[in-house]
Amino acid sequence: MTRLTCFKAYDIRGRIGSELDDAIMGRIGRGFARALSARKVVVGRDCRASSAAFMEAVVQALLDEAVEVLDLGLCGTEEMYHATSHFGADGGIEVTASHNPMDYNGLKMVRAGSAPLDAATGLATIQALAEGNEFGPARPGGSRRPAAMARAAYVDQVLGFVEVSRLKSLKILVNSGNGTAGPTFDAIEAALADRASPLRFVKMHHQPDGSFPHGIPNPLLAENQPATANVVRQAKADFGVAFDGDFDRCFFFDHLGQFVPGEYIVGLLAEAFLRRAPGQTIIHDPRIVWNTQDLVLANGGRAVQARTGHAFMKQAMRDHGAIYGGEMSAHHYFRDFVYCDSGMIPWLMIAQLISETGRTLADLVASRRQAFPSSGEINFRLTDPMAAIGRVRAAYEAQSEGLDETDGLSLSFADWRFNLRSSNTEPVVRLNIETRGDPDRITTELAAITALLQVGTGG
Repeated sequence: MTRLTCFKAYDIRGRIGSELDDAIMGRIGRGFARALSARKVVVGRDCRASSAAFMEAVVQALLDEAVEVLDLGLCGTEEMYHATSHFGADGGIEVTASHNPMDYNGLKMVRAGSAPLDAATGLATIQALAEGNEFGPARPGGSRRPAAMARAAYVDQVLGFVEVSRLKSLKILVNSGNGTAGPTFDAIEAALADRASPLRFVKMHHQPDGSFPHGIPNPLLAENQPATANVVRQAKADFGVAFDGDFDRCFFFDHLGQFVPGEYIVGLLAEAFLRRAPGQTIIHDPRIVWNTQDLVLANGGRAVQARTGHAFMKQAMRDHGAIYGGEMSAHHYFRDFVYCDSGMIPWLMIAQLISETGRTLADLVASRRQAFPSSGEINFRLTDPMAAIGRVRAAYEAQSEGLDETDGLSLSFADWRFNLRSSNTEPVVRLNIETRGDPDRITTELAAITALLQVGTGG
């Protein structure tokens, strides 16, 4: 039995050829059907060059397990999430590698109710079945049909998060990165026009193109941000939004072209939800927390911390009935969107917030950035991450006022805190620092922690 290295903590991803091919995709598809005892499954794909063939392999595998397949075709991951619940399916599969390199692909999968899969809820069983590859002959009874009106239902659900009548005449720059977002965005734009929305859009890199002529769409990388920022300024847009490959994340730029770090968007959305529904629970990740916690408290809500990662965030959302959850990495989760993440809902809500307040995005976050400056996530490639984290802990723990190990190591002090966590998949340590109104402290502590992390590396 050959071990399949494409199985990760919550999904499938791997290098095409060495870790993923049509046959492996088929084995995973059959294992998915058996592990979930699935009779109805929705399947979609992103625009990568390999995704169409991989989707066919998955679909055929499901048909061989007598599954009714609802074909979403080219769509975003969040459309698969929505359709799984909308059609009462036993599971959903999206063929996507999101922002991974060109030679990668993968699968994002959910079970009934669009709930995430992990080792405890079926992923380990799927892996064992796929590795065993003892499925036998195809079973009769499978069928395939288009998922009728899936996108229209999805668009209606997404637009339910805003009051279209309250939107003003804003110009929004949209960078789809030649990923999968373009057609879905166009459907949302058409529905907004039907409802007499005054929003106007400037689009760049809008057509899906699996060759990614402008690079893999990953707006979180600093080197990818100037392209969007420049067009925001040239177009004199009110704000800009850029999507990753399968558009379950969106990233914001203010009217000056400045990138807005994700933790401040989490704070804005949390505040917006609590003004609509006071007393609700907001979930946040442990990396940068003070701005979100401060806004939630000020608006009469309850802030609950959960581990980084969509499976942990979604479970915490369900456990607490939270109305909204956000991660600084630009994943935003919504109770009324089957507790799943969406890259389309946030920009609509930000458009309404700007419309209602008459303030720019830059102005909306300026005081928050001043009150709680943060470093952004800084990555260190190290030969021994755990030893490096141990050195930092030994240097700082005794003087700290609070220790939290929800996700990595978080140490808090009177006017600053940091989170240090090791990657699950590579020898990388990720550092985030935040302060109470003291940007100079970030510079000082970053230098000190960097020196501890890099002891013996020569760097």
